[in-house]
Formats: sequence, structure tokens, C-alpha cells
Amino acid sequence: MKPFHATPWQTPCRLSAVRHLISLIVLMMLAMSHVAPAQAADVDNIRLWAAPDHVRVVFDLSDEVESSVFQLDDPRRLVVDLKDAQLAFDSDDVDLGDSAIDTLRTGTRSGDDLRVVFDLNREVKSHHFLLPPTDQYGYRLVVDLDYPGEGALDEPVDPIAAMIRDQEMDAERELMQAKAEGRSPSAALAKNDSQAKPHPKRDIIVAVDPGHGGEDPGAIGPGGTYEKDVVLAIARKVKTHINATPGFKAFLTRDSDYYVGLRKRTLLAREQKADFFVSVHADAVKSRGPTGSSVYALSKNGATSESARWLAETENRSDLIGGVDGNLDLSDKDEVLRGVLLDLTMTATMNDSLSVGGQVLDKLGRVNRLHRSQVEQAGFVVLKSPDIPSLLVETGFISNPSEEKKLLSATFQEKVADAIGDGIIAHFRRHPPPSSLLAWQRDQKRGGEPGEYRVQEGDTLSQVAARHDVTMLDIKQANDLSGDILRVGQVLQIPHS
Repeated sequence: MKPFHATPWQTPCRLSAVRHLISLIVLMMLAMSHVAPAQAADVDNIRLWAAPDHVRVVFDLSDEVESSVFQLDDPRRLVVDLKDAQLAFDSDDVDLGDSAIDTLRTGTRSGDDLRVVFDLNREVKSHHFLLPPTDQYGYRLVVDLDYPGEGALDEPVDPIAAMIRDQEMDAERELMQAKAEGRSPSAALAKNDSQAKPHPKRDIIVAVDPGHGGEDPGAIGPGGTYEKDVVLAIARKVKTHINATPGFKAFLTRDSDYYVGLRKRTLLAREQKADFFVSVHADAVKSRGPTGSSVYALSKNGATSESARWLAETENRSDLIGGVDGNLDLSDKDEVLRGVLLDLTMTATMNDSLSVGGQVLDKLGRVNRLHRSQVEQAGFVVLKSPDIPSLLVETGFISNPSEEKKLLSATFQEKVADAIGDGIIAHFRRHPPPSSLLAWQRDQKRGGEPGEYRVQEGDTLSQVAARHDVTMLDIKQANDLSGDILRVGQVLQIPHS
């Protein structure tokens, strides 16, 4: 038998070291196996905002979570799975309101995951997104349930009035396009020359937009007042005041506490063929000193003051929580022509906006101190509907304790609302659209003066022009007409030939 010779690593010293190292590794592995699992994210609350055409569900989260959202049928359900999450509140406290959701159920799956099931009472289309923390909120999972085929307004504008307004807008765009393409505006008008139609005496349509809403509270006053609540109260009063005036019809872009994206607000105005759009807000800055009301119109290039620029950036930022884009459709035009058309349209729209803004500012100055003595201009997304004149009214500084109290006063709200409404009404009484009741009322008092002609049944614009030895374009320019449609009883100023 060969004698045993220990190899170097088998010496007692080295064997002891190896055993010691192995023991340390085993201990470390055992220790790691007993490390507490990662802390599950808490669902601190589930909040709902029901709108006429959708319901928005917001999960308030303590941390970022991985989520899965899907729908099931027979019966209809929406399922939200949250990985490594747990409820940190009583789900029975969730107010489902008047929404597509009948009941809410929760449970655990795969040990550590949370499942939330919404039992639905109607067909929905869902989409969701995760929002990062802000100054006011932590992580939020937003789930929108849209109702297919439903409108966003409880009281849509009369379809006949909207159709007539649509004809006017089409005529305006056609005239703009003729100018942009270098064609004769007279030729563009003659193409659609038609006999005079009965006067529709239509209402002037005003879109009243209460800012913010839902999970977007807007500014918060030192006393805890939410801007979204104050401006909704004022906007409702503006609507009531305008509707009480013959020849006007107002509607709200939201009539409850839910969020509407900035571009969706202008889209609603365009869908309802609004003649004017006014967005109601309450100003706020870090200092509690500033007070007063302000009026803003859109600016294509820059802003008229640093405060206007800052305010536009602040208001526009709220759209980061979601919205629907709605722009003037110029997809069938080439790039250069689109630019020219938008420039022509926006210039005319902004001129009207500034005119109405001056009237509103004058009326506001009689009920509250003015923060700015002129209509400011800034790049507000909510005002960017190219063919609808629009204003943003800052009713007061909610960040000022005294003005916050005034904004909560029903009496002050009424005065501000009447001032906004009266400013809009005053403008349209001076410049009524040709097919409106206001234009018809004005024309009943005219028609016997030299240089005036009252339209008779069967008249066309070309015939009237030929009869008075002037061009169609001359008549249109003298009467601020965009289309070729004449109305029986309408009084035209006939320019000198």
C-alpha cells in the first residue's frame, strides 16, 4: 500500500479555512432566505367621477405598481389586477354615483396580488394609464370607461340651429380658402348663389367652460376652496343668465365634478357649432397679495405679459392628466395652404375674441377690481379652436384670502356671471350673425333708409348685386357676410357703385 501524502489544500490549516468559508456562505444563504419580502403597495383610495359619456376611476397608490386591466362579458365586468398590492381603506365607502358601475368587489390572487372587479350595467370601452406623483397626489392609476354612442352633453344644442350655424362656418371657410388660393372671392360666392330662404331667427350659441374638474381641482385657496367648485358655480350662473336673454342659447362643457381634457372642451364647442367660447377660472399665485379679475384671449406669438405666459403654462399643464385632441381638420390641404388658412382664420377669430374681451372686461370692472386693465393674450390650449372666438376669464385670485371669500359668495358669483354674460351679449347685439334672431330684430327697424334693401322672397345675392350695379363681394363686405345665403326680411347695406 502506498503511503498517504496530503496535498497542500488538504493540510489541517487549509481544511479549516475552507470549512470556515463554507459555513459563512451557508449562513449568508440562510439569512437571505429570511429577508422580508418587498413592501406591497397600498391602494389608499378609489375615486370616481361620472360624466354623461364616461366614468373615470382613479386608484390612489402608495407606490408604482404593475397593472392589468381587461373586460369580461356575460355578465359585463371590468377587472383590474394590481401586482403586489393591498387595500388600505374600506372599499364599501366608494361612491359609485350615477355611472356604468353597479357594484365593486375586491379579492386577492396569487397570494400577494389585488384584484378589483367592477360589475357593469352597460357597454363600455376602457383605457388606462399610470400618472407619476405630483405636489397634490402620489402615483395614480387612471381607468376611463367610455360609453359608445353617448354624447358628452346633457343638453345638446338644437340640431336645426347647429345646422344653420354649420352652413355659415362652411361658407366662411370656403371664402378663406378662396383668398388663400388666390381665387376671386366673388367666384367662390357665385358658385353657391341661391334664392333667399326664410329667416331662421336662430339663437346665438355660447359654450361656457368651467375650468378643471374631477381629479384636477385647479388652484386651492388658503381656506381650502377648490377652484373647480367655484368656477362650476359661476359657469352655471353664466349659462342661466345667457339663456334668460332672447336670441341666445348657452351650454356647459361640464355640468358636474368630472374632468374634461382641454382639447375636448374646444371639440365640444365645435361639435355644437358655438358662436363663442368662454372658459371660467380663478387665478392663483404663490403670494397672497394679488387681487382682481382678468380677461385673456389667444395669442399666436408669445404673450402680452410675463404673468399671461406663466398662467398659460400653468393652465395647460392640467391637460397632462388626459384629454381628447380636437383640431380643425385640414388634412386634405397641403402644408403651405394649411398654414395660410389657419393664419387667416385665427386672425379673424382673435379679432372677434379681443372685441368681446373688451366688453367683458368693461362689465367686470364694474363689479370687481381689475388685475389687468386690458385684454391679455397668451397661448392657452383651451382657446385654440381656430374658427370660434374665445376668452378665458380669471374671475379673481383664489389665492388671496379676501377674494377667496368673495368667490364663495353666491351674490358675488352672480355679479361676476352677469358681467361675463352681459359682455358677450353686448358684443353680439352690435355684431349679430346674419341668420340670428338679433339680426332679424335689428332689420325690422331698418329698410326705409337710402342705400338699404330688404331681401324679398326669391332674391339671390347675384340678383341683388346686379340690380344695384355693384358686385357680390361689395355687398358681402358692406354687410360682413361670409356666405351667399340671404334671408327673407334681411336688410342689406348697398354700397355706392
